[in-house]
Amino acid sequence: MRFLLDPEQRDFARSLDALLTAAGTPAVIRDWSRGEHGRGRALWSRLAEAGVFALAIPEEYEGLGLRPVELAVAFVELGRHAVPGPLVETVAAASLLAGTGHAKRFLPGLAAGESTATLAREGSLALDGDAATHRFSLSPDGLRLAPGHGPVRGSLDPARRLTPLLPGGELLGPAAPHALALARLTTAAQALGVGLALLDRTVTYVGRRTQFGVPVGSFQAVRHRLADAKIALEFARPLVLGAALTMAPADVAAAKVTACEAAYTTARTALHLHGAIGYTDEYDLSLWLTKARALRTAWGTPGECRDDVLGAARPGGLPSGPTQGT
Repeated sequence: MRFLLDPEQRDFARSLDALLTAAGTPAVIRDWSRGEHGRGRALWSRLAEAGVFALAIPEEYEGLGLRPVELAVAFVELGRHAVPGPLVETVAAASLLAGTGHAKRFLPGLAAGESTATLAREGSLALDGDAATHRFSLSPDGLRLAPGHGPVRGSLDPARRLTPLLPGGELLGPAAPHALALARLTTAAQALGVGLALLDRTVTYVGRRTQFGVPVGSFQAVRHRLADAKIALEFARPLVLGAALTMAPADVAAAKVTACEAAYTTARTALHLHGAIGYTDEYDLSLWLTKARALRTAWGTPGECRDDVLGAARPGGLPSGPTQGT
């Protein structure tokens, strides 16, 4: 099936691309990975002004109403520019809070970009617990406001700073299953954007690099690798948009595993064609390589997502619980 964005959605994507290009996100990412959040918070505010977080928040709390398709469009661009921070966790937490009696307490600030949120299962690691304004945990009895966080731990992606959340805290409401679907959808869209950026950068690189007096990109083996990556990403795109339309758990799980595997495959191709330079910290490509690998297991490993797709076809099939990636 072919999905076409309407003119307003295409304009939204272009405006975010222009905003993030002007922001110089590689420098923001490197600051964030060192725990220096100033430029990252400034960028977060600009994203909020563009309406990104309002897309997950009801109108009565200063939002635009839940718009999964527009959220997917936004998160593709956020992934394309490798924007750091608890982006997925903020929109997932917002969707949970909308169904509680505490919505007015938290949601206007999240919509305006004045606050950020992280979200994780109780006992697992939360993304950017040190930087988030609000820390929420999903416990067996519902959504809780965590009383604090533990020390920052390392990650596959230096810009994904993981922290344990302290147990207990104020009980805010039930842990509705739709939050997992929204977290997986936005993770899938983010991974798709990461994969597209890796492909664009690699095509440019092999067009400039020469061997035997000709561009590397003219070699048939190189073209085949790039074509395979392109096909995988283009196959993932309609699954992401289709899942945004239905928000059915199985559709979202299928989109998540397909987009994340396509991004991971593209990352491997990019590294192979760049050579050792691709892994060096000084070379910007590494910022996308590590993120593709980390997103692959965030909010559901490939195995968990496949189980959910297969489980939906069985009577009484239940979705797996969310996991936070490394």
